[in-house]
Amino acid sequence: MKRHAVDLPELLDQLDPNATPVQRHLWLIRLMDWVRGNASSVSMSHSRLTLLLDALQQRPQTRLQLQQWWQTLLETVDATALLADYGFASRSAFMSEFAERLRLKLLPGTPETADAATLFALVLNQPFDAQWIGALDATLLARLAALLHTGPESPSPSPGKNSTDKPSDWQVTLMEAITFCTSQIRAAGFSPDLRLRMSAPARQAGPFHTLTTSLEALVSVWHQNPHQPTVGCQQALQHFQKQLDDCRHAAASVYTHLDAHGISVNLVFQLRQLRERVLRIRALLDCLFSATPQHATAHLLAHLVNVGQERLSLRALIAANSSMLAAKVAERSSETGEHYITRTRAEYRQMLRDAAGGGAVLSITTLIKFVVLSAGLSAFWSGFYAGMNYALSFVLIQLLHWTVATKQPAMTAPAMAAKLKELDHPGAIEGFVDEMAHLMRSQVAAIVGNLALVAPAVVLISTALWYGLGRPAIDAATAEHVLHDLTLLGPTALFAAFTGVLLFASSIIAGWVENWFVLQRLDSALRYNPSFTAVLGSARADRWATFMRNNISGLAANVSLGLMLGLIPAFAGFFGLGLEVRHVTLSTGQLAAAAASLGVDVFHHPAFWWCVGGLAVTGPLNVGVSFYMAFLLALRAHNVTGVQRSAIYAALRQRLRRRLLSFFWPEPAVRIESKSEASTPDKPSAAESKHG
Repeated sequence: MKRHAVDLPELLDQLDPNATPVQRHLWLIRLMDWVRGNASSVSMSHSRLTLLLDALQQRPQTRLQLQQWWQTLLETVDATALLADYGFASRSAFMSEFAERLRLKLLPGTPETADAATLFALVLNQPFDAQWIGALDATLLARLAALLHTGPESPSPSPGKNSTDKPSDWQVTLMEAITFCTSQIRAAGFSPDLRLRMSAPARQAGPFHTLTTSLEALVSVWHQNPHQPTVGCQQALQHFQKQLDDCRHAAASVYTHLDAHGISVNLVFQLRQLRERVLRIRALLDCLFSATPQHATAHLLAHLVNVGQERLSLRALIAANSSMLAAKVAERSSETGEHYITRTRAEYRQMLRDAAGGGAVLSITTLIKFVVLSAGLSAFWSGFYAGMNYALSFVLIQLLHWTVATKQPAMTAPAMAAKLKELDHPGAIEGFVDEMAHLMRSQVAAIVGNLALVAPAVVLISTALWYGLGRPAIDAATAEHVLHDLTLLGPTALFAAFTGVLLFASSIIAGWVENWFVLQRLDSALRYNPSFTAVLGSARADRWATFMRNNISGLAANVSLGLMLGLIPAFAGFFGLGLEVRHVTLSTGQLAAAAASLGVDVFHHPAFWWCVGGLAVTGPLNVGVSFYMAFLLALRAHNVTGVQRSAIYAALRQRLRRRLLSFFWPEPAVRIESKSEASTPDKPSAAESKHG
């Protein structure tokens, strides 16, 4: 927001070192607004700063007032807390930091404060401030340092008087900030969550135990001559920096444990905070001990501006701390997705059989849904029971090792994205295109298998019910309503795309639940906990633990997807959104039930064929949206950049022209094997790829 512009003489006339704190802070805000200008040119801001320094040089009385004002400001606000804590969370939990950032983003700050961090955020509140501060040259920095110097005039050049030298107020503030940061790092290193997950060598080395001792030794020798560090001070500094590096490496060993035993967003958040505090200490040490402390101080202030801007970003917080979780979800989905990709004719036929079994189960699911709808329940309970019907059906299909076509893309996309990491190898692009063909064939087989059995099974069951009960499974009004809902002329395409989002969301929930299951070591608890083994026995407890470890992801995906398909339309209806779901297999079953109820005359009804057209759109949208979103997530999780997209597109076009049938039907096994052997390079394990 632009403020009222004032000129420099007016600003200097308003300077009053005896003003109230809030008036002093407001004057500082106006001064920085004037230096910043329109925030379009770094050189223009530097010229304004030079003009300010020249004006103060010509007005000695004003210069003296400014120095008094600066001294008063340092005495009334806590600069130590600013240097040590600005940009860091006051609590170590992810959700607490999320709520704090939301507060900072939505609620305005006040200059009536003794908190230097709050004042800093008001004074230097634009990303441009980091640019002009970081680009200050040596001349301007020297003039600013001379203007704002508050300590002794100069250190004594006599060696015999070094012990009487006193550090400046700024130096004392820097050292206090280093002490505060060190205590925070030490406390984090001793927290049970981190300590128990560190590697054994890191715990045995105990770098956090001696960190405070190293700092005390540095402070002791530094106080002897703060302006001209001695050889002993340099040695103490190097030792302290080494201790910091050791602490950082010890904390980094936690990532190995998280990679193997599940990701905790809170732990990742704490590790990032610890790493950033180590880097902050290094920046503070540069301000004290580097050959150009003014430059180091300018870079530190520019960094504080940047972290202040970052702390207002909720997206940056989520992205930074959930990246490992996204990678783990993508990695586990990739492992699962490999089972859904067929490469041989035998696997293709097996996929058809598995999908046909899934279609048979979903035919019963479709008819049960009509029973639930006919019960006349409220919107919530109707959606709940419909969701449970879907969920139980999906779980049954999983336990029978059958498949549902639309659930595959969210699992297969990460497996495809993982292949992109190998494109630098010879023949990798052709191998990737082979995998695309395998994937397309698998999706076609799954959809054909589902639809080929769900429609006949629904018609067969409906006919049997008609003959057995003397009436159709659904009445004519319900059948007409189905034709009205599923038509291509309505919002079917939009609902189908939305269902693809739900399919993707269920895969994310599955990955998160599996990660949580592993992180909490529930498989070990089920296998060895005395309460469980006393009831189940050791052998049965082991079987349950193995079953849950192998199936927890699928169970979470199926239950969550079923409940979302049933409940989300009910919740959307509560808000008047009219949002529905369109799942190609379930919609096909509903259309088949409507056709069985209306009889053969339905084939002469244009609405029926518009519904068939709707199904032709629903399937690709279900699959395409789910695959696309999962593929994008996997690309980000695997840090895949610079992919040779043009080469991939060219290879795909060539395959489509020359071997179009390979996208729909497996080629001879010998040919596929030779291709696979020729184009698939040896690849490192996930751990090797991630940790270099």
